[in-house]
Amino acid sequence: MKIDPVAERASKVVPSERQLKWQELEFYAFVHFGMNTFTNSEWGPGFDPPELFNPTKLDARQWVSTFKAAGMRAVILTAKHHDGFCLWPSAYTDYSVKYSPWKDGEGDVVKELSDACREYGLKFGFYLSPWDRHDARYGEGEAYNKYFRNQLTELLTHYGDVFCVWFDGACGEGKKGRKQDYDWQSYYELIRELQPEAVISIMGPDVRWIGNEAGVTRKSEWSVVPYYYSNADLIAAQSQQSKDKPPKEINHTNLDLGSRRAIKNVEKLIWYPAEVDVSIRKSWFYHQNDDITVKPLSKLLDIYYSSVGGNAALLLNVPPNKEGLLAQRDVDVLIAMGAQLAIDFNENLADDSEMTASCQLDDEHGPQKALSASPDDYWHSGIYPEDPWIMIDLGDDYDIDKVVLGEHLRTGQQIEKFKLLAEVDGKWKQMAEGTTIGYKKICRFEETRMRYIKLVIESTRCFATISKFEAY
Repeated sequence: MKIDPVAERASKVVPSERQLKWQELEFYAFVHFGMNTFTNSEWGPGFDPPELFNPTKLDARQWVSTFKAAGMRAVILTAKHHDGFCLWPSAYTDYSVKYSPWKDGEGDVVKELSDACREYGLKFGFYLSPWDRHDARYGEGEAYNKYFRNQLTELLTHYGDVFCVWFDGACGEGKKGRKQDYDWQSYYELIRELQPEAVISIMGPDVRWIGNEAGVTRKSEWSVVPYYYSNADLIAAQSQQSKDKPPKEINHTNLDLGSRRAIKNVEKLIWYPAEVDVSIRKSWFYHQNDDITVKPLSKLLDIYYSSVGGNAALLLNVPPNKEGLLAQRDVDVLIAMGAQLAIDFNENLADDSEMTASCQLDDEHGPQKALSASPDDYWHSGIYPEDPWIMIDLGDDYDIDKVVLGEHLRTGQQIEKFKLLAEVDGKWKQMAEGTTIGYKKICRFEETRMRYIKLVIESTRCFATISKFEAY
């Protein structure tokens, strides 16, 4: 067999432990809340008076209990948006909840939410906008960077464990039209020092933006991509010292980021998995006129299946209203979503089944390992297998409409093309086909009665692994 050096190099790129733990969360909430909630805007100007912020019925436990009922496992809060208003009593600004009438200036939204997350067993993270339209230091270089690091330190040290720090690249004009040069490297170093388990997402090295805000995912979502999709500002600064220059324009919406063709001429590859961010409503902050735009259950389920079921994570925004509560319409659809997912994945019919395969690396990586609950167990085809397949015998005929597959990511993302077959009326019938599998691939099809299901792997990078094989 001819060895492809492009595939072999990509085969060796693996995730960090923090990336693996993040991937296992699968589905979590974004909470856009702040001054914009009270001014009916999306991007506040930075000079709306703090007195406007007064969510008299704020109940973070209502938020988190709803998110948990929906099947979410974590929450990310907009601790500070572009307007600069802080949802915690920051010691470094006069523009925060401390100067609002809410709880007589004694309130702290970040604390209430992080406490509620701990109570309900969800992870907590935050978004801190690098763009600050209120602070006069914005545009003054190191003076603002120091201010930003001070605020990061407060958020990273006062509220317990943080699973994610979420950045975008928002960069507007400061006073007199000056642009702020963000010291991303110093921000990253601070996060790694204070919260080493936290992933740094979007404008960071750990988690990649899917490329849109509509919940649309790629047919082939690779976690191994060219290095220049991460740390765009850092790469731009370093490119003059590197022979391996990124393209002049880096387009995160490209349909192909990780195929052999896409990575052929790239020297450095990184593990940079995708996150899908989308709002339950038309807008990101709560606006009463948006009540009619709340996505129906069918749409939310489609987004879930294409994202979580397509080797990505789903970050669903649910904005509280002026009272500090999730609107009833949002609550109802989220509870319905959780109930439907619980039905869809009620009983894994693959449990206690028999597995066979065309090949295996050794006795420690036989096909039966694909059914193990342990993350350390998996089927391994062996290096450069010829026409590999793995098959499950459910022991009896069952009505199946979903098969869930997963690779063993600690050994990289290997599978490039596959078919899923089922024996129906004595003949093999193709139920699904695809390219990448990665952390999780949910194959959906018309409900069909079957006993034997075969995964035929048509193309791999160097070998194939399966650590998840479930049927519903």
